[in-house]
Amino acid sequence: MNITQLINNKGNAVKNQFVIHTDKGMYFKSYNSLIAFKPSTGCSIVLTSEWDYSATTLKHLKTFLGTSMSKAQIQKEIDNGGIILDDNLQVV
Repeated sequence: MNITQLINNKGNAVKNQFVIHTDKGMYFKSYNSLIAFKPSTGCSIVLTSEWDYSATTLKHLKTFLGTSMSKAQIQKEIDNGGIILDDNLQVV
């Protein structure tokens, strides 16, 4: 396991925003909250209910995911099952 700071679109490390690299994929952690998992294989992205905690959290999540989707588009993907919502997400 390797933990790095999230790098923003300007190439700067973002304080209190972390990417956890494991053999299974990458996790995004904001402060002490686990927000997302992006698998290294073809599995679906997993988010916790903290994904839209604030506009800033959402901005950093979108950087982590490499997407420009709006909050509404992400919610639609959750509703359609394209993104999984799981509050029991754990780093493994």
